[in-house]
Amino acid sequence: MLSTSTPNLSSPPFFIFFINMHIPSLEILRTVPFFHLLTKMALTLRSSISFVNQKETKALKAFDDVSATVSFAKIKPSSRIQVKNSAREASHHQTHQRDEQREKVHAPSVAHHDNHNVSKRVPVYVMLPLDTVTMGGGLNKPRAMNASLMALKSAGVEGVMVDVWWGLAEKDGPLKYNWEAYAELVQMVQMHGLKLQVVMSFHQCGGNVGDTCSIPLPPWVLEEISKNPDLVYTDRSGRRNPEYISLGCDSTPVLKGRTPLQVYSDYMKSFHDRFRNYLGSVIVEIQVGMGPCGELRYPSYPESNGTWRFPGIGEFQCYDKVWKLAYVGIIFYNGPKAHKTLDTINRRQFQHYMKASLAAAAEAIGKKEWGTSGPHDSGKYNQFPEDTGFFKREGTWNSEYGQFFLEWYSSKLLDHGDKILASAKGIFQASGVKLSGKIAGIHWHYKARSHAAELTAGYYNTRFNDGYLPIARMLAKHEVIFNFTCMEMKDREQPGHANCSPEGLVHQVKMATKMARVELAGENALERYDADAYAQVLSTSRSDSGNGLTAFTYLRMNKKLFEGDNWRHMVDFVRSMSEGGRRQRLSDADSRGSDLYVGHIKGTQREKSQEAALV
Repeated sequence: MLSTSTPNLSSPPFFIFFINMHIPSLEILRTVPFFHLLTKMALTLRSSISFVNQKETKALKAFDDVSATVSFAKIKPSSRIQVKNSAREASHHQTHQRDEQREKVHAPSVAHHDNHNVSKRVPVYVMLPLDTVTMGGGLNKPRAMNASLMALKSAGVEGVMVDVWWGLAEKDGPLKYNWEAYAELVQMVQMHGLKLQVVMSFHQCGGNVGDTCSIPLPPWVLEEISKNPDLVYTDRSGRRNPEYISLGCDSTPVLKGRTPLQVYSDYMKSFHDRFRNYLGSVIVEIQVGMGPCGELRYPSYPESNGTWRFPGIGEFQCYDKVWKLAYVGIIFYNGPKAHKTLDTINRRQFQHYMKASLAAAAEAIGKKEWGTSGPHDSGKYNQFPEDTGFFKREGTWNSEYGQFFLEWYSSKLLDHGDKILASAKGIFQASGVKLSGKIAGIHWHYKARSHAAELTAGYYNTRFNDGYLPIARMLAKHEVIFNFTCMEMKDREQPGHANCSPEGLVHQVKMATKMARVELAGENALERYDADAYAQVLSTSRSDSGNGLTAFTYLRMNKKLFEGDNWRHMVDFVRSMSEGGRRQRLSDADSRGSDLYVGHIKGTQREKSQEAALV
């Protein structure tokens, strides 16, 4: 059996074996001897390093009915890298000039005077690969995962985040759950002394930014969608989006006799019961998925098949109609009394579908003509605000009709989130875990008066209306953390024609969460490994204005993260966040004093033992 005991970092070289986590490498795995796939990675820190040298290995015992057995290092919770800044000789003149420029770039724009908040520790988590659990229901590359978790622990990372896919865990049929691969992962995370953030992922994987694999909704759900396509979001052209069940049928029993809200609740209850002994200790946070990409929003900017591309305004998703088959069935069943009973039934049941709900809302205020459809002049996915009658500077977005429609559209989204989170709170409240909800960082066209891209996603945020305060208050009502993206972005990095302002957006969200008295956590929207991105996160993590961050989750763990400068930047970033974001740049000792040593495993017998253990 391959030993994974922790090596002594003080006497390099220190080898960590990391295997590319992505699916394509699985094909290579079938044809190439396994040990040749081990990434030749070793960290040689010139800084002073102390690490508890442990030689024991411990086999993973069965986790309830988990049959897999994996070998792990026995790591004590107190084990961590202790990095000291070491003195270095004077660098060349050009290097000093570069550092001075970098300090100016990273300098905070607002002076900070609250010593308590400056010193506040911000724990860092790292997202695991999307395909951590395979379509077959097994843990993907457990030995590579084990080595990666060991490295993350050594860097001082608090824990990791994993998507618990609806399309995998309830794949075999309604109420037939398979948690075994996730159980193996929980045990592995616990063995390394890490914490786990779990995402209740009720959406499909594939078709969006950063999606590296495809995990559709459960087959039995797709079967119901094929029978009734109006179960998913629909745009004005009739294009269906299978990423997530439309909130328009939240309370309608369209999934084998259960409503979508009941299905989500049953799923969370089953997870709670399976992992009750780890909630609050190993599993410390449940992020409740509420839409595409797990975010509380409409799928207004789908990338699949080239439908949308940055920085298009997107399209409204409110055209899934009344269930026509059920409508006809009721008329047939009731016979002569059909027309007398139809109005009552339509209001009570069919108004759950988006288009019918809009009609009901318009009729309620005496504007029946407003309920026939969404805005007719809101443009196409890839247009700009000024290309449309609705979103242009003096467009109908700010008219009486525009305000009615946008209030209805955004309120449906808020109501959807409110109901799911109420259910989650009831399930997990006494377990000791925190709940969080993710909101998308839609920063393009933020400088336009209409904020068009945010409006189509369901955030009623314009020059004259704060769309994030109502969301923050809804989350606060359930004591749910407001998780927000694009924390790493700077305005000056964005293309001018896109009217972006990620910094302005983050500032607005920080103020909204402060007013609503809800905790704020952050993520990076895109994969970044450079010091500038880390410095921006450090800056936004502080409470210079609005809320500071209570935690940060880095997107995402992969082979590239562990390479050379990328890994050094990550280690330094984690340490800086643990110091409250006070360090704005890599020190000389750490930015140029650490080398990534790459070497092969030597020794014929060792290679043979590895092959035998890993086959």
